[in-house]
Amino acid sequence: MDPQSAPVTMHIYCRIDVIVTDPAAVTRQAVADLRAADIDWSTEEDDLEAAVEELRSDLAASVSSVVDISHLADGIPGVEFRGGLCWAEQGPARDPFRSDEQ
Repeated sequence: MDPQSAPVTMHIYCRIDVIVTDPAAVTRQAVADLRAADIDWSTEEDDLEAAVEELRSDLAASVSSVVDISHLADGIPGVEFRGGLCWAEQGPARDPFRSDEQ
């Protein structure tokens, strides 16, 4: 690819399976990250303690909050991370990108 050409936006779809061996440790990390985040709670629907309680009661929310997909492209020359979406679900794997209308 010509280095002078315009940047090209690419979409990378991933499914990553993890096993949580210590849910309490995940939740502690998620809560610590939330408390350390620079969030203006006056502009949020919840307050800090409500958000902490949500993390403590929902392992999938805790896992999602500590997974950092922004490092996915680290070390790849010519690639800049611009954003993405990451979520966690419990249960059997499914394909959220496929339409049920097939």
